[in-house]
Amino acid sequence: MTRPDDILLVDGYNIIGAWPVLERLKEYDLEEARDKLLTMLADYQGYSGMTVYVIFDAHQVPGLGATYKQNKLIVVYTKEKETADECIERHVVQLYSRRRNLYVATSDLIEQHVAFGKGALRISARELLVDVEQSRKQIEHKLREEKPGKRNSLDGNLSLEVRSQLERLRRGGK
Repeated sequence: MTRPDDILLVDGYNIIGAWPVLERLKEYDLEEARDKLLTMLADYQGYSGMTVYVIFDAHQVPGLGATYKQNKLIVVYTKEKETADECIERHVVQLYSRRRNLYVATSDLIEQHVAFGKGALRISARELLVDVEQSRKQIEHKLREEKPGKRNSLDGNLSLEVRSQLERLRRGGK
């Protein structure tokens, strides 16, 4: 069971290549696949309470790298000549603490073993997808179950899609 102070480090392009819906999307629009991954993980972060870092490999691209927040996620583009694996390993060392759990999500077996050796727990891309889908279903179920109360009679007249979008906005998403 995760706790609010737990941290999840996600190998962005590894996950995009491993999740069928994102794999198909990246074939014609990589930026859209990245955005969809970030949206899915933002919802998951809002539900789980974990702090989520998404690391994208930019070692073939010149530059200093970048870190910014999007939908309360911490998005990291690696610097020139740094792989996502190296960046994840650096973050594991920096963030490791006995007061919280640190998870690394990747299907790269070597990276899983290295992260585990540095104290992180490992999650395969498939396991993360199952967790993300289960949290989405639980959010939808909760939204469906909530009856309009005296405070918000409009809520009962909104579609599930609109209610989900409003919930995402409430959690700081777009």
